[in-house]
Amino acid sequence: MGFFDFIADLPHYRDHSAPVARMNKRFEALIAPFADEISGARVLDLASHDGRWCYAFAGAGAASVVGLEGRREMVDKFADYPNAALKSKVDLRVGDLFEGMEAAIARGESYDVVGVFGILYHVMDHFRLFQLVRKLNPRLVIVDSEFMLRPAPMMMLKTERTSNVLNAIPQYDGQERAIKAVPSFKAMDWIAEALGYQTEWIDWNARAEDDRRGVSDYYREKEMRRGTCALRPIG
Repeated sequence: MGFFDFIADLPHYRDHSAPVARMNKRFEALIAPFADEISGARVLDLASHDGRWCYAFAGAGAASVVGLEGRREMVDKFADYPNAALKSKVDLRVGDLFEGMEAAIARGESYDVVGVFGILYHVMDHFRLFQLVRKLNPRLVIVDSEFMLRPAPMMMLKTERTSNVLNAIPQYDGQERAIKAVPSFKAMDWIAEALGYQTEWIDWNARAEDDRRGVSDYYREKEMRRGTCALRPIG
């Protein structure tokens, strides 16, 4: 049994391939190792999609979870999630990621834990993103992203279609392709260090080779690979 077993019954996941296996394995790496720090915490989930990771944070014992998501149609799908008690802990806000963080800072909001899942390789302003995160005073930032396998601290520019709900939102009205930058693993280390964070990388290779169904992107050997790390303030 896994936390995300229920998503097989959600209407918007029925056409996806192996969503249960993938989401359960990601839960085991992104949420479960940090359960003690999530329990009782105020959590912010960036680019929260349909609220799935907000729901997971709530399921791990978070006191409250705020999600920022740019697409209203994705936020509306959160109504399909089954557990009313967990959903009651979640506040999903629709709007631009950066504007949403700036507004939260202006209101004096702070969070114990921030989730940066699946968005870092869909933006251009990585350093600004983490500067804003830092102003929210988290004790833990969990990052899950695609990273370039180049050894240097670098960004690789790419474009992607904004019509895909898994991609970047339009950067102006009518934009069909958005530009983004995929950071290298070393770039993530440098950004964290410059902002006073220590980085701890999750060892995905610890998972048995015969238990990697649905998460092959964490094991790619060319160009880029998905990875997960935790950032904590130094000292």
